Amino acid sequence: MHYDWVVKPVRLPLIRRRCQACRFDSFRTSGKFRVNANHKLLDAWLLALCTKCGATTKITIAERANVRSISRDLLDRAHENDPTLAAKLLQDGVVQRRNHISLDWSDAWRLDTRVSDHQDREVMDVSVRFAAQIPVRPVRLIAEGCGLSRGEVERMVMEGSLVSAVRLNGKLSSDFTFTLKRHAG
Repeated sequence: MHYDWVVKPVRLPLIRRRCQACRFDSFRTSGKFRVNANHKLLDAWLLALCTKCGATTKITIAERANVRSISRDLLDRAHENDPTLAAKLLQDGVVQRRNHISLDWSDAWRLDTRVSDHQDREVMDVSVRFAAQIPVRPVRLIAEGCGLSRGEVERMVMEGSLVSAVRLNGKLSSDFTFTLKRHAG
């Protein structure tokens, strides 16, 4: 039987960066932006608050950029504090490198298996789709989705009863498929 699972974000990820006020390394953003104009030059930042002391940090989106070089859509969405834009920009590798940040997706996603009758199926073909680029360990997803321990999933990979065209023991953020064959008895 074929199943479709979806990995969905439930909130924006935590931002890993050292706080200048308290030296803690975790910030949360609600998707609020600040745009500052100086003649024909614009600065745009995504604002984030330290999860420990509440100090604000700015994640640079555009710095001293000519007004014409920034898309009207990006500007409008920043003025509207669009959380979808915030999520997209946080996942942009250029933004991450420029700001020396990384993302922590712990507890920021959920797995939607859409059905619960699959746990006793002997053979399962599953397509896993990511609604956002959320790096997750496939072994963890499969364990959660099938109601197994991670150890059981790893054992099934070693035995060959769990197969996929992708490596299951790293992190993935792109769609993949797998087949799980349970042995009767």
